[in-house]
Amino acid sequence: MLFKDLLGKKTLFFDGAMGTMLQAAGLKPGELPELWNFTHADEVEKIHTAYLNAGADIIKTNTFGANRLKFAGTDIKTADVITQAVKIAQKACLAKPGSFVALDLGPIGKLLAPYGDLPFEEAVSIYAEIVRAGVAAGADLILIETMSDTYEMKAALLAAKENSDLPVVCTMTLDEDGKLLTGGDITAAAIMLEGLGADAIGFNCGLGPAQMQKLLPQLLAATPLPAVLNPNAGLPKEVDGKTVFDVDADEFAALMYEMAQNGVLAIMGGCCGTTPAHIAALAAKCRNIVPQTRECDLTAVAAYGSAVVIGKKPVIIGERINPTGKPRLKQAILDGDYDYICRLGLEQIDSGAAILDVNVGVPGIEEPAVSAEAVQRLQAITSVPLQIDTSNYEAMAGSMRLYNGKPLLNSVCGKEESLAKVLPLVKKYGAAVVALTLDDSGIPAEAEGRIAIAEKIIARAAEYGIAKRNIIVDPLALTISTGGDNAKTDLQVLRELTKRGIKTVMGVSNISFGLPARDAVNSAFFVLAMEAGLSCAIINPQSAAMMGAYYAYGALSGLDEGCKDYVARFADSAQPKAAQPQTAEYTLYDAIVKGLREQSEKAVKVQLAQKQPLEIINSEMIPALDYVGNGFEKHTLFLPQLLMSAEAAKAAFNVIRDKMAAEGGSQSNGIKVVLATVKGDIHDIGKNIVKVLFENYGYQVIDLGKDVPPEKITEAAVKHNAAVVGLSALMTTTVGAMEETIKALRAAGSFKIVCGGAVLTQDYADSIGADFYAPNAVSAVNYANSLH
Repeated sequence: MLFKDLLGKKTLFFDGAMGTMLQAAGLKPGELPELWNFTHADEVEKIHTAYLNAGADIIKTNTFGANRLKFAGTDIKTADVITQAVKIAQKACLAKPGSFVALDLGPIGKLLAPYGDLPFEEAVSIYAEIVRAGVAAGADLILIETMSDTYEMKAALLAAKENSDLPVVCTMTLDEDGKLLTGGDITAAAIMLEGLGADAIGFNCGLGPAQMQKLLPQLLAATPLPAVLNPNAGLPKEVDGKTVFDVDADEFAALMYEMAQNGVLAIMGGCCGTTPAHIAALAAKCRNIVPQTRECDLTAVAAYGSAVVIGKKPVIIGERINPTGKPRLKQAILDGDYDYICRLGLEQIDSGAAILDVNVGVPGIEEPAVSAEAVQRLQAITSVPLQIDTSNYEAMAGSMRLYNGKPLLNSVCGKEESLAKVLPLVKKYGAAVVALTLDDSGIPAEAEGRIAIAEKIIARAAEYGIAKRNIIVDPLALTISTGGDNAKTDLQVLRELTKRGIKTVMGVSNISFGLPARDAVNSAFFVLAMEAGLSCAIINPQSAAMMGAYYAYGALSGLDEGCKDYVARFADSAQPKAAQPQTAEYTLYDAIVKGLREQSEKAVKVQLAQKQPLEIINSEMIPALDYVGNGFEKHTLFLPQLLMSAEAAKAAFNVIRDKMAAEGGSQSNGIKVVLATVKGDIHDIGKNIVKVLFENYGYQVIDLGKDVPPEKITEAAVKHNAAVVGLSALMTTTVGAMEETIKALRAAGSFKIVCGGAVLTQDYADSIGADFYAPNAVSAVNYANSLH
C-alpha cells in the first residue's frame, strides 16, 4: 500500500535521530553527516535497518542539511547526495516490505528576506532541486522538518507541491511557549500549512515529549490534518564529555502513549537523542492505537505571527489602504512611497484593525509588482493578516505567493471568468477568499438572488477542494440613497447566510454613499449588521463613531465578556477615542520602534540639526532598541519586529556615523566581539541576528561566518583582544565542536564566552564551560552590556 493510503488509518512510526546514531558510529565534530552516504554507506544503512527492526514504518534519508548553499565551494553535487541517500534507505527497506522512505528536507540555514538576505524564490529553487532529485530517486514521501520560520516552511512546501505528487509531512520546531523562532504561533503555522496542501503536520526537535504535550491541544484545535510528533529524548546535557539526553526509552514511550492513547496522533517518532531503543519502546506501546478522524470548522487567516479567527465575534478590516477617493495615497503609490503605506497600516492597527485591506489599484502602475512590494513591506513591520484586494489576476498570484501566512483574497465573484481564474489561485496558495454576490447580470436587487450566487461560488469552490469555511461572502451593501429597502435586503442576506453557516464580510460605508453625515448612518447600520451576523466589517478604524459602535455592540451583546474590551478602549476618555490620520513625521524613537527605515533616516537628520550625535544615540536610539528588546523577551514583540527595528536603527546609525566621521568622531564603544557558527554547522541565522543587535549597540563585531574551526575562532579572539566571543550551533552533531572551541579559547586567554542555538540549554552550556547561555539575541547583548 502507499503511504497516503495508510495515513490516518493506522498509527505509523518514524525512525529516531540520525545524527545521534552517526556520532555513536564515529562521526567527528564538524564532519558533514551527508557525506557518510558515500564514505560510510554501510553504517548509514545499518542505522536505517536498526530503526526498521525496532518498529519504524518510515525512515528518513540522511539528507537533513543537504542543499547547494551548504555544498557551495566544493565539488559535491546536491542531486548526487540525495540520490545516494535515497538508494541507501531503499536498500534497507527491502528487508521490511511496507516500509517507506521519506526524503528529509531541513532548514537551509539562512533567514529569508526581508529579515535576512535569502530571497524567497531562491529558497523555493533550493528546495525544488532537492525534491526533484528525491522524486527521481524514488522517495515515497517528503518530510519537511525542524522548521522555525513559517516563510521557509512555505518555500519548502511550495517546492514540494510544484515538483512532485508525493505526500508531504511538515513538522515545526517551537520553544516552550509554542512560538517559532520568527514569532509565529501554532495556529498561524498550521492553517497556512493546511491551506498549502500539507498532508500531515506537527512538531519535532527542540523539545521533549513532556513539553510537546502542553502544546499539542493548540495544533489539534487548528486543523483536522493528521498530527505528527517527533520529540527529542528530553533535553541535552553533558556527561563525561558527551552529549546525552535525559529521557530514556521507557519514559519516552510512556509520555508518548499518554498523548496518543485517544487516537489524536497519526504518526510518532523521535528526533535528537532518540535511538532504536526509543522507537522500539514507542512502537510496542502505541502500535495498536487507531488514529481518529478529527473535525475542525475553523475559519481563520494569518500572518507570520498571529492568526485571526473569523466567526467568533466581528472582525475589523481596515479599509484605508485603498486609493479610491484618497489623492495622497494615490500619489504615494505612484511615487513608490511605501513608508506612507506602512504608516497607514500601523495607524489602523493602533486604532483596532485586526486585518488590513491592501489595494494599490492606480492606473499607470505595474500593479503586480507594486502589490507584492506593498504586501512584503507591510508584513515586514506588522504581524496582522492582510486582505489582498485586487481584480488583477497576476497581482493576486504574485502577492499571495510572496505572502507569509494564510492571506484573505478580495475577491472572486459569480462571473465564469472570475471563478475559473481566481479559484485555482486560492487553492494553490491556501487562501481564504471574499465571494462577491454579483455575476454577469450585476448585483441582484433581491436577497434570494445574492444568496443563490453565494451558493454557486461555494459549490464551484468545492470542486477545487476549497472548503466552505474558507469562503467569506460579501452581500455587497447597496446605498440607501438609491433605494429605501436596500438596507433591509442587505440585512436579510446577512441573516440567511449566517443561518446557513456561511461567514460574511461587508464594506459597511457603502450603505451611506451619496448622503451627508455618513458616519451617523454607517455606525447605525454597522450595529444592525453585526446583530444580523456580520463576521467581518471593512471600515475605517480611525472613525470614532464606527469604533464606538463596535465596542458598544460587543459589550451589549455579551461578546465582550465583562465589558473588558470596552473599558480598555474608553477608560481614559469620556468620549470614544480613535487615532487620527497622522500628518506629522514619526519621531526617531517611534520610527525605530515601528521598524520604518526611511522614516528613521529622515528623523535622525532633523535631530542632527539640533543635537549632538551621542545625545541622539543615548536619548532616543538606545531607549528605542531597549523597548523593542524588552518586548521581544516578554513575547509581546517578535523576531521580525526586532530585526526591522534593528534595520531602522542601523539606517540612523549610518547617518550619524557619516556625520561623526566627517567631524573626526566615532559612534563605536570600541568593545570587540567575535562571532562564529562552529565547525560543521552551516546555519547562521541566530548568529546573524546577534550581529545586528551588537552593532546597533555600538560594539565592533568580527563576524567569522559559519563552519568555523576552533583554531580560527581562537586566533581571531586573540588577534582582536575580544571582550566577548559568541558561538552558535543548530545541530546536535556540531555541539561537540562548540565544546572543543571553548577549550581552545580557555587555553588561549580570558575571554567571556556566550553560546546559543536551538539544541542548547542552560545546563548544557554550563557543562561545556560557557560563561553565558543566550536563549536569544537580546539576552546576548544584555549580558555584554552588563560586563561594562
